[in-house]
Amino acid sequence: MALCLGAIAGYAPAMAQDRSIVVASTTSTQDSGLFGYLLPIFKAKTGIDVKVIAQGTGQALDTARRGDADVVFVHAKAQEEKFLAEGFGVKRFDVMYNDFVLLGPKGDPAGIKGKDIETALQTIKAKAAPFVSRGDRSGTHSAELALWKQAGIDISASKGPWYREIGQGMGAALNTAGAMNAYVLSDRGTWISFKNRRDLDIIVEGDKRLFNQYGVMLVNPEKFPSVKKELGQTFVDWLICGEGQAVIAGYKIDGQQLFFPNAEKKAS
Repeated sequence: MALCLGAIAGYAPAMAQDRSIVVASTTSTQDSGLFGYLLPIFKAKTGIDVKVIAQGTGQALDTARRGDADVVFVHAKAQEEKFLAEGFGVKRFDVMYNDFVLLGPKGDPAGIKGKDIETALQTIKAKAAPFVSRGDRSGTHSAELALWKQAGIDISASKGPWYREIGQGMGAALNTAGAMNAYVLSDRGTWISFKNRRDLDIIVEGDKRLFNQYGVMLVNPEKFPSVKKELGQTFVDWLICGEGQAVIAGYKIDGQQLFFPNAEKKAS
């Protein structure tokens, strides 16, 4: 970590020039308010402006595959590792984690409150209880599909009127679930920051299978010479080093910490 802190400190004098980068990121880092909190602190430290393209993880990685971003900051490790294997990224670093929660009507018509996630999903399917899926190739959607599979359910072959794919982001999925009195999987950060909760509440949480890891990668400048290598790496280094990790830990809403830094692991 000392190396990256030194790199950040050494880069600061060059900041008098116009400097900016594009970060393709998941909607949850934007919708949770994390970027609104974090980026002004990063700019004050380095002078670098960060433009965020907030999309589902799959779309964010596709944006980077076109060379339209300098950095990707997302949460679907299997997709991130595929991105690296294809040569589009340089190295992947863990940044932070939180967890997913299964939300539903406070009355819990499926009777699954407090169950483990596999039992909950099996019961939702058996009772054909309304369920809203983002259906947008996001990290949350990928996690949802993996959870159905772990529950022994081939959701692609089991879809019915009870299962509604909307092809939109987390906020839209929460609004739809609230309007339909449906169940929905959400990242906890977006849920904590979400205001229009209607009758929704957390029904299932705390299952280790709901772990939600975020990672960051510099887009490969050898593949895309337009990538701002030094500026992008400065952002990556700041996120995974002491100050950035402390800023992430310090972001709270109503006293609740939304993300937990864990960048001590080696890069992929």
